[in-house]
Amino acid sequence: MISDERNDGDLDAALAHMPAGSALVFRHYHLAPTDRFARFAALGRIARRAGHIVIIADSAQTAAEWGADGIYGAPLALAPRRAGLLAIATAHNMGEIAQANRAGADAVMVSPVFPTRSHPDAGALGLQRFRTLASHAQMPVVALGGMNAARAKRLNWPCWAAIDGICATWAG
Repeated sequence: MISDERNDGDLDAALAHMPAGSALVFRHYHLAPTDRFARFAALGRIARRAGHIVIIADSAQTAAEWGADGIYGAPLALAPRRAGLLAIATAHNMGEIAQANRAGADAVMVSPVFPTRSHPDAGALGLQRFRTLASHAQMPVVALGGMNAARAKRLNWPCWAAIDGICATWAG
């Protein structure tokens, strides 16, 4: 699950109901630094109690200071990495898949698979383009963009993430 200002009210409950071993990717760019850290700490406690890992969309230094399990971002932003931190790259095209491969990312989130409210003007990859990009990744691929449980089933892909797709008002 990826945190966002739009799904913040649903995060506590969603974390408690996600399968153990899932991950929270904490973004919350909208918060001031002190408030962002406080929300990270609160969600991190809930996530860990439920058996999840906690990834932060920030630098490796911030991840280490805040106690995150890893970092999330564009492939070129993943360096320098710190020992013990997972690196989750984002990719939207073949060039970014290649960058994620060269960066040695532990996983890559490929998006947007379907139309999404996060980026309404971005063209969706669709099923075939997503599968083509995923086939070139040298690490596990997480489907992102317009994802919810029904679309994950349609895609028939084992790993997926959502922003709005975890919200009760959007999950249909």
